[in-house]
Amino acid sequence: MRSTPVSAAPRRGRRTALAAAGLVAALTLTATACGGSEDEADTKPGGGTSQAADADGAGGGEGGLAAGLADRLKEHGIDVDKWKDGGWKNWDEDKWLSEAKDFVNPVIEGLWQPDRMKSAKEADKTVTTKDAAADQGATDPEPAPVEAVAEKKPYHENAAPVGKVFFDSPEGSMVCSGTVIKDVNHPGKSNLVWTAGHCVHAGGSGGWYRNIAFVPSYNDYGKSEAELANATATEMAPYGTWWADWASTSNQWIQGGSESGGDGAAYDYSVLHVKPEQGSKSLEETVGAALEVDFSAPSATEVSSMGAWGYPAAAPYNGLEMFKCVDRPGRLSLSPSLPTMYRIGCTMTGGSSGGGWFRVVDGETKLVSNTSIGPLENTWLAGPQLGRAAEALYQDMSKTYGGQ
Repeated sequence: MRSTPVSAAPRRGRRTALAAAGLVAALTLTATACGGSEDEADTKPGGGTSQAADADGAGGGEGGLAAGLADRLKEHGIDVDKWKDGGWKNWDEDKWLSEAKDFVNPVIEGLWQPDRMKSAKEADKTVTTKDAAADQGATDPEPAPVEAVAEKKPYHENAAPVGKVFFDSPEGSMVCSGTVIKDVNHPGKSNLVWTAGHCVHAGGSGGWYRNIAFVPSYNDYGKSEAELANATATEMAPYGTWWADWASTSNQWIQGGSESGGDGAAYDYSVLHVKPEQGSKSLEETVGAALEVDFSAPSATEVSSMGAWGYPAAAPYNGLEMFKCVDRPGRLSLSPSLPTMYRIGCTMTGGSSGGGWFRVVDGETKLVSNTSIGPLENTWLAGPQLGRAAEALYQDMSKTYGGQ
């Protein structure tokens, strides 16, 4: 959600409290209500579900890979052993797999050590003045900034389902945010994580990122950089490191996503199926919490407030603490042909990308969007509405891979 400058200068001070008291009381996660667009999402499934290579786990094919995947990897000239020994660092165009079916993410045990996690840079998407002004008729006035507030610590007691998504790109190690979500077909035993599409795939000009892993309740006690100078893996990752062995994002993001969000921004979401680097329990059992996803895509005019959670990593933040923003939702349209996105005032920076947006429905906290794009001034965030297209992608992941 890094951005090129937009025309409006930052404005400070509006509705930071925003009736938050009633919302905070509604859930342990202190999440808030969220709204959406009046426009209905594309009803086509549009899901790019992908099968990942697992060089260590049980599978039906060669080297522990799922049946049929080893042959496809060979077609691309990929040797899994060489990949784990550093071959993944080859980002040549012919080695950067892009198609949905080609996602590969062998577990490299011990790769994400505390120092490597701390050095990962924010994964940002830009938005230009032209993008933001594409369809003023469906875009509400730019919201005033809402100062991000540090989440209460320890995170496992206040925001258990939230964590960090780490991955490698041609630019180096990167970081986003993510949320543990319920698996409707495997109640109580979910291994699903919700994040942004641009945290797993580069979009139209690139391919799948590599070494994708999720760390729930990262830096659980919000310790400072000095306090974490010699941090152990347990301090940084109290519930362990979870590797994505299956991944999905929208075909719209794969085909149309760009550095500025592009035509894929309104579909910038992803579902990961993860497994622990060590252990056998499900993610939901391990963390003790998971959020339901609300695909009803309510209009922004129908709800009073919503909240965004994440780990902002760009200045003035350092990526070590979890923050949240609460604001009244507005609408942002990048094109008359695309679903309108949600927008809230928020000062969180890059690194919060992919973090969940929550609202409370009948006393229950539900995820309704994720951070996608924002301006250079870091005054607001925008996220996609989750309608039928997103639900189809989620259901396919749950039914096909959820029990594995």
